[in-house]
Amino acid sequence: MNNFPSVLFLMGPTASGKTDLAIRLATECNCEIISVDSALIYKQMDIGTAKPTREELTKAPHALVDIIDPLEAYSAGDFREDAIRIMQDIISRGKTPLLVGGTMLYYKALIDGLSPLPSANPDIREQIEKEAMQFGWQYLHDQLAQFDPVSAKRIHVNDPRRLSRAIEVYRISGSSLTTLTEAKVEPLPFNFKQFAIAPSEKSVLHERIERRFHMMLDSGFEQEVERLRDRGDLHLDLPSMRCVGYRQMWEYLDGKMDHPEMIFRGIVATRQLAKRQMTWLRGWKSDIIWLESGDENNFDKCKAELD
Repeated sequence: MNNFPSVLFLMGPTASGKTDLAIRLATECNCEIISVDSALIYKQMDIGTAKPTREELTKAPHALVDIIDPLEAYSAGDFREDAIRIMQDIISRGKTPLLVGGTMLYYKALIDGLSPLPSANPDIREQIEKEAMQFGWQYLHDQLAQFDPVSAKRIHVNDPRRLSRAIEVYRISGSSLTTLTEAKVEPLPFNFKQFAIAPSEKSVLHERIERRFHMMLDSGFEQEVERLRDRGDLHLDLPSMRCVGYRQMWEYLDGKMDHPEMIFRGIVATRQLAKRQMTWLRGWKSDIIWLESGDENNFDKCKAELD
């Protein structure tokens, strides 16, 4: 054990109960919350993202909530830079940073750093596209297997975007994507104590997701998306509008599906997000203390790590 200051992670899939537990920890244990959620960063997107209410945010302020417009971009690198700065500020004031959310890529970027990958090269990308049209993606996948067998095993031949990027990285840098992404960074000077909260039964999480989606509808989710559409500068290719639920509601308002279909697709998309989040967590390299959603002892288990 090192003498670094403690930082708490409260990870977990959507609708698992992170917010309620985090607010109690913040108000009773001298913690300050940093949101780790790629949807909560957007202004004007409150209901569909299950953003903490105004009352909750007043009671326990969350850093990195409502920081950009839905038209803007925000990367994992941006998050890492912001989170480190905010953690240092919280610690300097004698408090414990509590990072809460389900965007696992942000947690990974924070702990492992970011790969020094080269920027996109339009000329090389165009050449790769021409080769794919002439010889097929299998030909390019076979090439990838020769200089980067690890990526070739991970990237399917029918995933041209990722396949093209892996080949592009090699042609620009002379190093494989695997080599570059495994580059080590200096560990951060924090003692990370990591919790994950989720129901032990998948069916319980599915029920929580469905119930919350209907609560969002009752709270005015449709009207929220209508206001976003009425702005005139947003579209479905933006990262903000790819947040679960928003695309389905937008397409419903465009007349591409009826109301029951929108609800069904929105719930399915949210369940798929939760499945991806659980896959990340099950493969997480660091030790995680697992908490059961709704367990009355969760607070005491987290508090014990602070004592």
